[in-house]
Amino acid sequence: MEFFTIAASISVHVWDTKDEKSPEAPCLVLLHGYLETMYVFNEFVEALKPRYRVIVIDLPGHGLTDSAPVDAEGNRVNTMDFATRVVAGVLDKCGVRKAYLAGHSMGGYVTLQALRTMPERLEGAILLHSHPLPDAPEKAQDREREKALIAAGKLQALAAASIPKMYDEDNLRACDEKIRETIELCETHDPEGIISCIEGMRTRPDQQEIMLHPPVPLLLVHGDHDNFLPLETVAKFKTEFPAVQYQLIPDTGHNSFIERPDAAVAAIEAFTTKNC
Repeated sequence: MEFFTIAASISVHVWDTKDEKSPEAPCLVLLHGYLETMYVFNEFVEALKPRYRVIVIDLPGHGLTDSAPVDAEGNRVNTMDFATRVVAGVLDKCGVRKAYLAGHSMGGYVTLQALRTMPERLEGAILLHSHPLPDAPEKAQDREREKALIAAGKLQALAAASIPKMYDEDNLRACDEKIRETIELCETHDPEGIISCIEGMRTRPDQQEIMLHPPVPLLLVHGDHDNFLPLETVAKFKTEFPAVQYQLIPDTGHNSFIERPDAAVAAIEAFTTKNC
C-alpha cells in the first residue's frame, strides 16, 4: 500500500507491503540512491515480498517527499542525520520496532548514519554499492558543479548523462527500460530538494569508525564493474574493516539489484538468515 505520512515534521511518500505478509515476517526497509525514487525498487520488492515485509520511501528531497525544513541560518540541507530521523519516524508510523535496513548508494550513507544514531532499531544493515568515506576534494567540486547545473534547469540532462553510468556496459540494453524510467521519474524531483541533498552528501560525516566496529551485522554488496565503487576500493575495505561481511555480485555495475536481482535477493536472504 502506498500512502503519505508525517515523519520528522515533513510529508513522506511510503510503500509498505504489510498487508501482504504475516506479522512474523522480518521487515526490510529499502532506501534508494541519488536521483532515484522508491520506484527504482519496484521489481526488487516483488522479488523480496515472498520472504519479507518490505517498506520503501522517497528520501527527503526526492520524488514526492518534502525536503528538510530551513535551519536557523536560513539554509535547507537534507543531511544524512535528518534522513535517518525520517526513517525512524516512518518505522514508528508503521509500527515497526526493528528492521533490516538496506541502502543503495546515497541510501547507504543514510544507513551508515542510522548505524551511528539508532542501532537499537536495526536487526542488521546492508550497503548496496555504498561506502563510508566522506567526499574527496575533487568530488566536492563535482557536487558544486552539479548544484549549478540543477539551478540552471538542467536536472533532466544531468540524469540522462549520469544514470546510465551506474550500469555495467554489458547490461545497458537489458536494463534500458529501467534506465529510461528512472530518468523520466526525475521530473518528480523538486530541483531545490535535489540541491539540498547534494549539500547533505557533500557535508556528510566520515563513517569509517562505524565500519570498523558495526553495532549490528553489516553487509556490503558490490559489483565487479562498478564505476563508483571499484574492486580495488572494496579490497582495501576488506583489509581495513574485517568485521563487515562482503558479497560480490558478478557482471554488475552500481545497480546489482536491477542488473542481477536474483543474485541480490539471494545475498540479502543469506545475510538475514545468518544474522536473524
